[in-house]
Amino acid sequence: MKFLIAGLGSIGRRHMRNLIALDEKDIVLLRTRKTTLPEEELAAFPQETDLQKALKKHKPDAVIVANPTAYHLDVAIPAAEAGCAILLEKPISHSMDRLNTLQIAVNKSGSKVLVGFQFRFHPGLIRAKQLIMNGEMGRVISAHVHFGEYLPAWHPWEDYRQGYAARADMGGGVVLTQCHSLDYLPWLVGKVESVWGFVAKLSDLEVDTDDTAKIALRFENGALGSLHLDYNQQPPAHHFEIIGTKGSLQWNLSDGATRIYRAEKKEWEVYPLPAGWERNVMFMEQMRHFVAVVRGEAQPSCSLDEGIRVQRLAQAVHESNAMGRVVKL
Repeated sequence: MKFLIAGLGSIGRRHMRNLIALDEKDIVLLRTRKTTLPEEELAAFPQETDLQKALKKHKPDAVIVANPTAYHLDVAIPAAEAGCAILLEKPISHSMDRLNTLQIAVNKSGSKVLVGFQFRFHPGLIRAKQLIMNGEMGRVISAHVHFGEYLPAWHPWEDYRQGYAARADMGGGVVLTQCHSLDYLPWLVGKVESVWGFVAKLSDLEVDTDDTAKIALRFENGALGSLHLDYNQQPPAHHFEIIGTKGSLQWNLSDGATRIYRAEKKEWEVYPLPAGWERNVMFMEQMRHFVAVVRGEAQPSCSLDEGIRVQRLAQAVHESNAMGRVVKL
């Protein structure tokens, strides 16, 4: 199979390395040549600068969209029109514009789209979903996510002010860039019915986007949720707690473990990460799944429709902030 990778920043290169580790080495690189990373590891692969020429010349089976958020659809729509399978990084875009064009292209060509929410491949979240679905903590009543980390520490090799996450023109901002929890919380609890949000630029960081957000959710099943997102917290913290009628469930990225308290037993049970697990494993599992999607052996675990729901949710947060009211979905 042949893969075309658009965007060779940190995530694009991670995907490239994981493809190689899975013995998928027929890779073409679509370049803008604006990378701040070393060029050496890219030298062995064919390189193109024009997307349409690359699609016509190389006829890739799959396209990995890993360029800045605001440019995702510039690649994804032509790739879908060409019938390629697509790994579309999150968020799928910077706005709702042209998402219907992408959907039409996908429906017409039969292209399969996997949206790149890698936390769905984290063992702790997979365990949490299993426990919730099995009714281990009863009916979910409420949930809270805290996700804060210091933006300049993300990519210490580059000026954070120039990265997509810091720039409105590239689709940055904490709500969009840290939208992982806007995906996995509904994945765990259920679809969202309405949204309330406060969004602001509050830190001393040199960004022209929102860097702090407080979000409240009402789920269709009646449960309530809240999220804190920021670009400023040191040390970083990423964890969630879900409260049910028969107990509570907690997960923390710091050790990756899932903990459940069963009221009937009055004790916590801990599900630790597998021995030797490290962060790239979830990206590798995501890529392994994508390869299966390309081969027609699996359906995308996070579909384009789910990615669009996250995009709509992020937009609703900003709408709520601007209008000062709850936004129904």
